[in-house]
Amino acid sequence: MTRATENIDAGKPAAETRRFCTFVVAGRAFAVDASAVQEVFRGTVTTPVPRGPAAIRGLLNLRGRIVPAIDMRKRMGFEPIEGEGIHVVLTAGGETHSLIVDSLTDVVDIPVSAIETSTIGAEGEIGECIEGVVAARDGLVHLLGIEAILAGLAESTVERKMR
Repeated sequence: MTRATENIDAGKPAAETRRFCTFVVAGRAFAVDASAVQEVFRGTVTTPVPRGPAAIRGLLNLRGRIVPAIDMRKRMGFEPIEGEGIHVVLTAGGETHSLIVDSLTDVVDIPVSAIETSTIGAEGEIGECIEGVVAARDGLVHLLGIEAILAGLAESTVERKMR
């Protein structure tokens, strides 16, 4: 567990918890619902998608299944970096996608009572993906909605075609 998520589930056990897969993108701690995560692996070559959404780094062949690889830095409006990163493969709405993140942190159980709504309206692409925040020892962990991450990609594709 890294410093960003240490003691996130400290204190009295909560009656209800949710399990999250935590990771780092552009020096910030994020998490997605762990029940959607199928596997995690370090970098692989992706095939670029011409005229696709900017956040789609490319497609990867995952044991015969073609999976879009979403560059989370680009998706959330951060500066992209070189390198393959870590792939967090997840399923949502019957579709499989890979989120490319800087580093994987941990899988943690978070008491539902500790999850708060973000009071600061995050602007831009990052704000539309955040469903909640949790205070950790060294900062906040932003809980991302998988559907919101994917919906933003579909909207940006439609907007691009309309131009």
